[in-house]
Amino acid sequence: MIKKSRLWMILGIGILLFLAACGEQSQEDVVKKLGENVEDLAGYKANVEMKMNTGQEEQLFNIDVWHKKEAFYRVALSSNKEDKGSQIILKNKDGVFVLTPELKKSFKFQSDWPDNSSQPYLYQSLVEDIINDEEAEFTKDENNYIFKTKTNYQSNNNLPYQEIYFDKENYTPTMVKILDTDGNAIVEVKFKSFELDPSFNDKDFEIEQNMASATPEDMPTSGDGVIEELEVMSPVNTAGAELIDRVEVELDNGKRIISTFQGEKNFTLVQEKKDVVETLSSPVEVNGDIVNLGFGAVGALSDNALEWDYNGMNFYLASDQLTREELIEVAQSVQVQGQEVK
Repeated sequence: MIKKSRLWMILGIGILLFLAACGEQSQEDVVKKLGENVEDLAGYKANVEMKMNTGQEEQLFNIDVWHKKEAFYRVALSSNKEDKGSQIILKNKDGVFVLTPELKKSFKFQSDWPDNSSQPYLYQSLVEDIINDEEAEFTKDENNYIFKTKTNYQSNNNLPYQEIYFDKENYTPTMVKILDTDGNAIVEVKFKSFELDPSFNDKDFEIEQNMASATPEDMPTSGDGVIEELEVMSPVNTAGAELIDRVEVELDNGKRIISTFQGEKNFTLVQEKKDVVETLSSPVEVNGDIVNLGFGAVGALSDNALEWDYNGMNFYLASDQLTREELIEVAQSVQVQGQEVK
């Protein structure tokens, strides 16, 4: 017969092993739970802080994410600087749109966004990247389950990996680090809040509602305005080209600057600012992709051109020689050159 003391010892060890096994989730367990969470998800709201180190200086901006099942999304991006406007990526029953309320502009994309590439601020996209990567690495710390996976950025091969952190208690994302080929964190996404299954109003994902709610009340929409000055913007990364010509064009209600670069690869940058914001019109249809340029601006990328709005100005970068990736890199480096056109 087994003595009582030994029996209790064996039972105690068994209970401890059982409790330890229950508390330690395997990679398969976590992936399964994440998949179930996304499948059962009615919607969520998240507030995200994104930090990017892709340019000359660190850039920080905020993202508010709303999602309603099945495929309704509202992603509002804004710079942490007070003088910068915001843009909204909107997906509803009518399609995919990028809105710039400050300029009363909207683009409609022929796109399957957000399913066509990795989206570090969308819960579903992060889980999908994990499920699709058979070589995903799994670790954990005191509070998080951590996955290292491949990314799917069609227009940027320089950010091949990401580290994704999920809270151990509710399996919601807490942080994402996007890594370059050397393993350096170029982009850091922190989820400051994450609300599951919130309530939404009927018009939360409609164009008119979002344009109206985000447009400053004192924004001029008619009459004669005067642009006191227009700061000249120019790329730091010129892909080996040099500025050979810059022309200022007076418009009926603003100014346009056309900068021509020639060298290893030629391109043209058009910068425009209007003193009167036009009334809201139908969205301009774009046959291209949505790209996040990293300074609170969203661009419309086609094979030969990239267009974006920033700080009340419109930019159009065109080249039949730059690759799509180079177009993005040049656009991301556009900044004030300390020169003004009066």
